Amino acid sequence: CAFSPTPLQVDGLFIIGWMYLPPHDPHVDDPMRFKPLFRIHLMERKSATVECMYGHKGPHNGHIQIVKKDEFSTKCNQTDHHRMSGGRQEEFRTWLREEWGRTLEDIFHEHMQELILMKFIYTSQYDNCLTYRRIYLPPSSPDDLIKPGLFKGTYGSHGLEIVMLSFHGKKAKGTKITGDPNIPAGQQTVEIDLAHPLQLPDIENLHDFSELSRIVLEVQEQVRREEQEQEHRQEEEDPSQPAEKPLGGGGAEGEDTAAGAEGSIQDKAPASQPFVLPMGVISRNEDYPRTCRICYYGTGLIAGHGFTSPERTPGVFVLFDDDRFGFIWLELKSFSLYSRIKVAFQNAEAPSREAFDEMLKNIQSLAT
Repeated sequence: CAFSPTPLQVDGLFIIGWMYLPPHDPHVDDPMRFKPLFRIHLMERKSATVECMYGHKGPHNGHIQIVKKDEFSTKCNQTDHHRMSGGRQEEFRTWLREEWGRTLEDIFHEHMQELILMKFIYTSQYDNCLTYRRIYLPPSSPDDLIKPGLFKGTYGSHGLEIVMLSFHGKKAKGTKITGDPNIPAGQQTVEIDLAHPLQLPDIENLHDFSELSRIVLEVQEQVRREEQEQEHRQEEEDPSQPAEKPLGGGGAEGEDTAAGAEGSIQDKAPASQPFVLPMGVISRNEDYPRTCRICYYGTGLIAGHGFTSPERTPGVFVLFDDDRFGFIWLELKSFSLYSRIKVAFQNAEAPSREAFDEMLKNIQSLAT
């Protein structure tokens, strides 16, 4: 959760850092929640005092340090203010009520209880010292499928997480801004191949998971063959140069052709088509849209606890409307629903495409 959005707000003689949190699982369309993390009291003669706002005992003494450009850290000097009289058990139950909107007795699934406890341990170990790094909102283009930005998404028993959707030529990327014990913040959770739209089966056959799986795996094999052919062509042209994969989606490469291809795809696509999840696909939110605009082949990142054995697996990107999309994780038989965050973040635009791409590389390297 190191990259959780924390806007700074000037309020009179105070600068306040707010933590923006997703709504309670699985209500992705609900507004964001927020709470104060720290407060800087501006004094006369260029002096200031820093207060930690974390915990339930009110403001207490803290410290702030500028690490380098676009990065600073805060430290709590009175961590006893974060503790509760009932010990870790009371802290866990309070966290569960505030962050999940439920009690431990509401959660019957043993595996879900385990994941939630892991997330509590994972987040609470950072409550005394936090590092903040600038996050730019993704730049937009008239050729983008939808407006890029921040989205709330369902991640099974991990709850709701924040994902940044950005467009890169033939690819769209979903980068985790908040993470979990399996996939940390900064990692690319989904990648959408805009050069390979999917034609879903009719609504009657869409109930059949094996039919959807067949269609996706055929496209996966097609993508694999195209990548191999491109590598062979490049090796024949210049054997001394390492082959580059044509569908990597980085920077501006292929943007002109991608925009043209994408435009023709959207022109041919119907305004909407019926949509229903196949039988056996698990969704935390059953209130997903029953029509969609277009679907694309994509891959999703999965891993074990502690980001062990990460691998990209095939899936389906489903565009519902300008503010909602979904992703079917084929191997997990799971569905994630994403809804746009409509908070207006001030002064968050990237100064250039290059600056935004560099930021994405930086936060991924930190997570790795």
